[in-house]
Parts: sequence; C-alpha cells; structure tokens
Amino acid sequence: MTTTSLDYYGIEELLTDEERAARDRARLFVQEEVLSEIVPCHRAAKFPEHLTPRMGALGFYAPYLKEDGCAGVSYTAYGLIMQELERADSGLRSLASVQGALVIQAIHSFGSSEQHARWLPGLVSGERVGCFALTEHGHGSDPGGMETYATRNGDRYILNGSKCWIGNASIADVKVVWAKDDDGRISGFVVEKDAPGFRARDIEGKFSLRMSRTSECWFENCRIPAENRLPNASGLKAPLSCLLYARTGIAWGVIGAAIDCYETALAYAKSREQFGRPIAGFQLVQQKLVWMAQEITKAQLLALRLTRLMETGAARPAQISLAKRNNVWMSLQCARKARDILGATGITDSHSVIRHLMNLESVTTYEGTHDIHTLIIGRDITGLNAFGG
Repeated sequence: MTTTSLDYYGIEELLTDEERAARDRARLFVQEEVLSEIVPCHRAAKFPEHLTPRMGALGFYAPYLKEDGCAGVSYTAYGLIMQELERADSGLRSLASVQGALVIQAIHSFGSSEQHARWLPGLVSGERVGCFALTEHGHGSDPGGMETYATRNGDRYILNGSKCWIGNASIADVKVVWAKDDDGRISGFVVEKDAPGFRARDIEGKFSLRMSRTSECWFENCRIPAENRLPNASGLKAPLSCLLYARTGIAWGVIGAAIDCYETALAYAKSREQFGRPIAGFQLVQQKLVWMAQEITKAQLLALRLTRLMETGAARPAQISLAKRNNVWMSLQCARKARDILGATGITDSHSVIRHLMNLESVTTYEGTHDIHTLIIGRDITGLNAFGG
C-alpha cells in the first residue's frame, strides 16, 4: 500500500482538519501496525486479534457517535477511517463495521441505560468482541423470514434457531441476536459468552475475507435473562437501521481497496517493460488506468455527498443503497482491471490486488447484494415494489 492517495478532483480541500486527522491516524495505524500482518494472516485464514483492542483505543468503533465513549467525529471522518482500514484489507474494515456500526449501534439505539453501561464500554474499547446475528441459512436477502424464535419463560427467554455468515460469532463476548418473539415480532436480544444452549463453528474453506472469522451458530434452548432483551427494538426496521450505518462505512471503505489496486497497477505499469518500453505507455493499459481513476473519483464524490447529507440528517436509505451498490461494483471492477495489468504476477500475494479482488466478492454480497440494492433504488424512484417476484 502506498503512502499517497488518488485525489483527482481535490477532495482533500473539502475535508475539515478533524476529518484529515482521523484519516491520517487510521492510515498511520495501518502502515505501522497492520501491513506486516496481512499476508501471513491471510494465508493462515486468521485475524490478528491483538488489533481489536488497538482499534478501540484509537476510536475506530462507531466513531460518529458522541455518547458512550465513542470518538464523536463526523460521518465523513468515519468514512475516511473505513477507507484506510480497507486499503489494507476488507477483513480489517469488516471487524470495525461489525463491532461499531452493527453491535455498538444496536445497543446504543435500542438498549436501556443499564444495558449501555453494562456492555458498551468493553465494546467501544475493543476489550470485548461483538457479533450481529441476523442472517440465517435460508434467509439472506429476506431477513424478515427468519425462523429463530425467542420464547418468554418466567424471568428468561429461550432461543431456538440458527444463524449463518456471522462475523466473530464463535468468539464474541456480546452477541446481538435477532429473533421473533411470542407475538411473531422481530426483536433484539443479547446473548453473552458461554450462554447455555449456544454453539458456533467457524466456516472453513473461504477464498474470500480470509482474515475474517466467519461463523455459523445454533441456539438450542439457549436460555438468557429477560433483561437481555433490547427494549426499544421492535420489528425488522431495527436491525435494518443498523445496516444503514454499516453500508455507509462500506461505501467509503471499498474506495480504499480500489485506490490500493489502482496505485499498485499504476506503479507496476510504469516499471514493467515490454517491447522496449513501460507498459504504462500502451493505449490499452492507459485506458484501464483512466477508467479506474475516473470511477474512483466519482465514488469519492458520491460517498462524500452521502456523509454530508447524513451530517444534516437528510440522507435517505435508498441513497445509502446507491452508494453501497455503485462503490462496491466500482471497486470490484478496479480490482479486476488491476489484476489484468499485473499479468501473471497479479494472481500471487506478492501484490495486494488478488486479495482485494477475492475480498470484494464477499463485500458485493453482504449487507444487501448488488441486485437487492437495485430493487431498493428501483422502488424508491418508481414507487413500485419489485421484491418477491
């Protein structure tokens, strides 16, 4: 990863000093503490878990929140932090997204003051690991069809069901679990570590997001205290509202992956000679590089406008879908073009491009696939719902 960053339209001038400082802090962290870890951790399919509390100490979890010990920076600063983390690896940004925009956000938004005091300090500091259990084996794009249930039994709830593709579920101290209550309404529950009736296993054989620990988990008469129910979470809108913050982080984060692919390809094209001159001097290579610079610039402007709208409270969910849909697609295409420019060496981890390419295949699927976001935007602009056939 290079120390510079593509800024073709002078977006730097549109940032505040606080936003630049937040970005630079994340960039320095990545350069000094992360980059040397990535290739060995990717090969071993392990996350460098000592970085979890380190990112908490730097204020990277839900940094846009101003309460509960969070950093209290702008949404744009949050996006820039995610950008720098994903320049390193999507798994690093995913950890920050799950811990902050999903777990901390859910407890912050829907928990009681007692629950805030009980769980948030450890999550914000990174001393405790969280997970957000929404997706099920048979219900990915349709989470409202979930089959996990929580039945009230005296002073406890009993959970039964399963979840899949849940980041860090096997090691999480604090699991935010979404289940249907006795009235069939989706509600949020916190399942703490070692709760009886809970088990999880990590998913093996992943070629994508290898630095992320991803699990499937089961609740078999899992008993939790009744006070672990999030009192203000009612209906599917509750978990989906958390996804809005995470999708915003993705829209910014993938720009970092795209920039790293672009700058890696550019440097390689300038140094690689064929037919007596650098391949950067050939028209088809320049065409790919120009496309990448163009689309990254458009994605930067789109993401910046989105977070500025969020800072005034004016952003709509469909606008977040547009940014997630466009920017992930853009980043994946950049990774493919960069891999092409690198030729045979592009398939090895001597360069970051193939790792970004594989990671982005996951990012384009989770938190709303490209097609699902297409339907969200389509419903918004036509007023007609195309979901469900």
